[in-house]
Amino acid sequence: MSIDDTANESVNLTAQPWFFCGIGGSGMLPLALILKGQGAQIAGSDRSRDQGRTPEKFAWLESLGFTLHPQDGSGITSAEQILVASAAVEDTVPEMVRAAELGCRRMRRAELLSTLFNAAPMSIAVGGTSGKSTVTGMLGWILTACGRDPTIMNGAVMKNFAGPDAPFASARVGAPDGPFVSEVDESDGSIAAYRPSIAVLNNVSLDHKSLEELRGLFGDFLARSGTAVVNLDDAESAALASRALDDALTFGIGASEADLGVVEGSVAESPLGISALIELRRTGERHALALGVPGRHNLSNALAALAAAHAAGVPLGDAVQALGTYAGLARRFDVVGTSPAGVTVIDDFGHNPEKIAATLATLKAHPGRVIAFFQPHGYGPLRQMGAELAEVLATRLCAGDTAILCDPVYFGGTVDRSVGSERIVDMIRAHGGTAEHIPARADCALRIAELAAPGDRIVIMGARDDTLSAFARDLLAQLA
Repeated sequence: MSIDDTANESVNLTAQPWFFCGIGGSGMLPLALILKGQGAQIAGSDRSRDQGRTPEKFAWLESLGFTLHPQDGSGITSAEQILVASAAVEDTVPEMVRAAELGCRRMRRAELLSTLFNAAPMSIAVGGTSGKSTVTGMLGWILTACGRDPTIMNGAVMKNFAGPDAPFASARVGAPDGPFVSEVDESDGSIAAYRPSIAVLNNVSLDHKSLEELRGLFGDFLARSGTAVVNLDDAESAALASRALDDALTFGIGASEADLGVVEGSVAESPLGISALIELRRTGERHALALGVPGRHNLSNALAALAAAHAAGVPLGDAVQALGTYAGLARRFDVVGTSPAGVTVIDDFGHNPEKIAATLATLKAHPGRVIAFFQPHGYGPLRQMGAELAEVLATRLCAGDTAILCDPVYFGGTVDRSVGSERIVDMIRAHGGTAEHIPARADCALRIAELAAPGDRIVIMGARDDTLSAFARDLLAQLA
């Protein structure tokens, strides 16, 4: 069955039992929460649970009524079950083998999400290489605060919705007739399955695919949307705006021709926030925005969310007011704390060149030395964008700053591990930067603690590994 066939089929998704392979993953967990919130019976497994990582997450899922099993195939017991797995799950994983033996129907994660998404009366897709989770969180909060009762599918924990009863709130289940907001992924080509009422294109840059492939995927994404919302500050995105069926609703900080922008000279940055006067140039309407998250990239993300909310019919003034109480996402420039000696530890999702550049630019906008720790999120991505990563880590850090890399995260599988972080460190040094390769992450913590001095900012960067947050917390405790 093709993605398009599945996306368009009419099916009662709550009538069958489901099994999620890798249920704790950033893309799987919110999808499981949404489907269960709609009444489905869901079981699952996760390699991380079997390895004892982030046990609190799996205990929470069990408290919500999810039935969890070891990832040994024992949870697949009936041909009636539908097995959901990401495109990265190999056919040799026990659940995949057992499902094939029983004749269970299988769905890719993106197929299930697109089915839910395309069935919504209003669907808003957030695409782009960077900033998808933040824009989705901002837009979801605007719609919630303005009474639209949205369903939100995110790849990160949204602090506005998190609490003691929902510590891993990467999803929100809204009204059946409410809007469905989701980030959509281009890395596996599944972005082609979505038919959005409103499509947001934040930016286009090198990550999992070549720029030529990305231009085709994102251009087609805009062409399938009812309304396109496009970032004119990003040259690649701006060049694709003409693919929209109707005139795109555009935004940008520096692009004077953008429909939604900022008044020149009004931007004011602080270490933990940014403010600006927002202007809807079609009408001359202006509103003062004060964000509680720092960096010009977050101001750009806010414009994307405001433009999408405007396209969805939310008054601009109401949307700006809602964003003033936006609390941010876990692991997006997440300040863990400051040691008694004045060393601040920041947890961040930065893992591709654009995300890392934005994080480092936010840090370097204010004085103080930076120690940047980076755990690559896989050997494959490191080969794909290693040269660009090295250039960013060399040029966005200054004299006195240091980059420290451990080996890439690896949870099993058949990936080629012959080229690792040492190659990136060599390239950083060739660019004139200061960097160290320390294979074991625990040894990196000892080295960082040895280097740290009062006033330093330590940023922990990486993806696909929930234990990085615990690593950041443990490092802060070690510094104390």
